[in-house]
Amino acid sequence: MNITLKPIEERDAEEIIDIFNVYTQNSFSAYTETPLSYEMFESFTQLSWGYPALAARDASQRIIGFGLLRPFSQLPAFSATAEITSFIKPGYTGRGIGRLLLEHLEAMAREMGLTSILATMSSLNEGSRRFHRMNGFLECGCLSGVGRKEGMTFDVIYCQKIL
Repeated sequence: MNITLKPIEERDAEEIIDIFNVYTQNSFSAYTETPLSYEMFESFTQLSWGYPALAARDASQRIIGFGLLRPFSQLPAFSATAEITSFIKPGYTGRGIGRLLLEHLEAMAREMGLTSILATMSSLNEGSRRFHRMNGFLECGCLSGVGRKEGMTFDVIYCQKIL
């Protein structure tokens, strides 16, 4: 599969929000219960301002996934740590796109002087837990029963990868 990674741009709003909303409506991968509007794209991407944010495109330049880093905390003591978010369009998972995004985001993180990447996920999202373990993340914490979506309570799992 011919995949290109390019920085996320404003023109990518609808495709990215559409991918995110599939997970909002059909899984515990996105914590939101209500789909995001296209107008929310700017707020969504502002979280990663100054950090890498990439769109994965297929041969016809359609977005089939995205990933971004954002600050873990605004406090200077945590400036070498970022949090990662990534979503792959349904039908394209398991093809190495997530790994490709992760590898590029990690390389960009190293260039920025980051030394640690954190990922959080629902305890009900076994696919994400497996992906992160397979790609060098270690589960390092659990916030028990802090999430609630669709009437179900879940834990938030913290994973960390030292770069």
